[in-house]
Amino acid sequence: MKRSIVPWQIWGFAVTSLFGTLLHFLYDWLGEATWIAPFSSINESTWEHMKLLFWPTFIFAIIQSFFFKERTDFWCIKLRGILLGLLLIPVIFYTYNGAIAKSPDWLNITIFFISAAAVFIYESRLLTSKKIFCSSQKWALISLCTLALLFIIFTFKTPSIGIFRDPIPGKLGV
Repeated sequence: MKRSIVPWQIWGFAVTSLFGTLLHFLYDWLGEATWIAPFSSINESTWEHMKLLFWPTFIFAIIQSFFFKERTDFWCIKLRGILLGLLLIPVIFYTYNGAIAKSPDWLNITIFFISAAAVFIYESRLLTSKKIFCSSQKWALISLCTLALLFIIFTFKTPSIGIFRDPIPGKLGV
């Protein structure tokens, strides 16, 4: 089992990186199609960049769960990993923006890849441990589904908070 974790996590990083990058452009490529908006970046806000990490990691986790049925802590590990990645995006972005007051594209792209790598490295460490504390697999999965629902809802009913605001035109949501 331990030998098979690393390839899974490498594939997870690759899938997240590839599909997260595609999702950055898909909304524009499809002529701003409403049906893709909940899954794709609709503007350059920090929240929208968090979507690019969330959807590929969550969908990959669903696929991966069929092969990790013996892990009674699988969804708790995935919840922790995804939350780590989602937290890193705004923390790194706002920290460097506060320090240098610039937002070069190459650095924003790097943040995405660093966050994705952190997710899968952290999960690998947890998956290679014997078992982590997990009070409820069901609640971990419900938490991830709730987060998915929030990404969908906030695409169309966007709170007027800075993390949701596109920094260039200042627009919120669709």
